[in-house]
Amino acid sequence: MVSIAAALEIERGNVKDVRLALGGVAHKPWRAFKAEDALRGRPATRQFFQAAAEAELAAAVPLRDNAFKIELANRTIVAVLGELAREHA
Repeated sequence: MVSIAAALEIERGNVKDVRLALGGVAHKPWRAFKAEDALRGRPATRQFFQAAAEAELAAAVPLRDNAFKIELANRTIVAVLGELAREHA
């Protein structure tokens, strides 16, 4: 229903660089520039992953039958980033 392509570079516990793209949430792949900007230089923690996901999706406008995808995208972004961060630990 929702897919995330992500790359995460962590240096000394902080996000040095990040790339995020979402699939299945719009008519074309959605590059998550707001989330990327919100994460760079911040600690690689669930709190900041959540804030970045919320910033990215704040302006999302659901259609009649797909409003659930906003929450699903939010949770998926946080989960994927958390998994990548654990790989760096």
